[in-house]
Amino acid sequence: MAETLAALAHGFGVALAPINLLWGFVGVTLGTAVGVLPGVGPALTIAMLLPLTTKLEPVGAMIMFAGIYYGAMFGGSTTSILLNTPGESATIATTLEGNQMAKRGRAGPALATSAIGSFVAGTLATVALTLLAPQIVELALMFGPAEYFALMVLAFTTVAAVLGGSAARGLTSLSFGLALGLVGIDGQTGQARFAFGVPELLDGIDVVVLAVGLFAVGETLYMAAYTSRMPETLEKLAGSIWMSKRDWARSWKPWLRGTAIGFPFGTIPAGGAEIPTFLSYATERRLARERDEFGKGAIEGVAGPEAANNASSTGALVPLLTLGIPTSATAAIILSAFQQYGISPGPLLFQMQSDLVWGLIASLYIGNVILLILNLPLIGMWVKLLTIPRPLLYAGILVFATLGAYSLHQSAVDLAILYAFGLLGFAMRSFDIPVAPAIIGLILGPLAEVQFRRALAISEGDPTVFFRQPIAATVLAVAAAVVVVPFVLGLARRLKRA
Repeated sequence: MAETLAALAHGFGVALAPINLLWGFVGVTLGTAVGVLPGVGPALTIAMLLPLTTKLEPVGAMIMFAGIYYGAMFGGSTTSILLNTPGESATIATTLEGNQMAKRGRAGPALATSAIGSFVAGTLATVALTLLAPQIVELALMFGPAEYFALMVLAFTTVAAVLGGSAARGLTSLSFGLALGLVGIDGQTGQARFAFGVPELLDGIDVVVLAVGLFAVGETLYMAAYTSRMPETLEKLAGSIWMSKRDWARSWKPWLRGTAIGFPFGTIPAGGAEIPTFLSYATERRLARERDEFGKGAIEGVAGPEAANNASSTGALVPLLTLGIPTSATAAIILSAFQQYGISPGPLLFQMQSDLVWGLIASLYIGNVILLILNLPLIGMWVKLLTIPRPLLYAGILVFATLGAYSLHQSAVDLAILYAFGLLGFAMRSFDIPVAPAIIGLILGPLAEVQFRRALAISEGDPTVFFRQPIAATVLAVAAAVVVVPFVLGLARRLKRA
């Protein structure tokens, strides 16, 4: 504990350096803005900024990206409450009661309980991250190649199974990413694989180009094609934004319960923050004294889900920093940002890059305070962002994505790959095929291959090494259950109906 507190104190020294404080402020401000803008979101924004931040110091860049991540959770509630349109998928549950409160002239208290609940949950979740991460690191240092390969297989199956409309679609996306990971020079033999004579492909598919194409270009094309003409009604922000004593009394318990629900879900590949937010909403509806008010604007239905989604976003940093395993789409993009700087998240990160990891954790405490200050007094300014014409917004995203991808290597091949992946991302989005597993497959696929081959080399080619190691065997059994159990249960339901 003493070592952890000392490391955190050193992290505050790093995070409070003027340049890092500036990047933290830029990150949370951008995060709030993209959270407010419908259809943008943190994954798209970070993907779009990756090519433009290659010259930044890693510490400042990671602090900014983390600020964008949890800042979007703060800002997403504004659109959900005033426009009845989730600014981020994690704020879907907030629309159920938040927009009803706005229609009743209580948009101010709804936005206030959202902002304060996000601050409370974000701070408590960061405390849990501070205390839990070093313990996981100590466990992870005991892992060998077989255990790491099993852990990556678990990440593949869980992310593919829970993202998207079905496990089959998730696994299809994952397989595409794994196939792309094979392109380039084989690290073991030095032979070119699937480069097809294109020199630019010898270094492999750039994960930044893939991320920008699938998220920024693909998502923008989808939003422009299917949602740009949907009717929208912006509720007026009238009356006081402050909460009454009764609002406080009805909000503080949901804040704590939402935090307790959201953080554990963030640490596992459970499909992001959507599940814990709806679980929090259902919990508050069941426990509320004014149960009849649900569906008409119950403040508990805003406080709980908003706390859950912020706690979940912080929880996602636990496996990302300690094991190098992303549990959400945005975490996968942040993992690619680490790789852009030649840094591999995992247990050695806390030893080799202590300034970065503890500075990042300390910045979460600071960023939550900045976000509370930004969101409550300046809510009127954020609402004005909703008046930006959609065509200008989408055009701007495409321009930034194109310039960013070209700036990586000044290569026309990168631009061709960018828009090929953009069209593919549009098609995947249209058919409800998730794009996050493809990103995770491209990032973790080569790493899993290396660990697999190392394990076989150590065991002299004996494949049973993955089942003779207790930890590896257990993790692989869980991974198999993630895929097989839902299929068996679905088959049983169909037979029962028949």
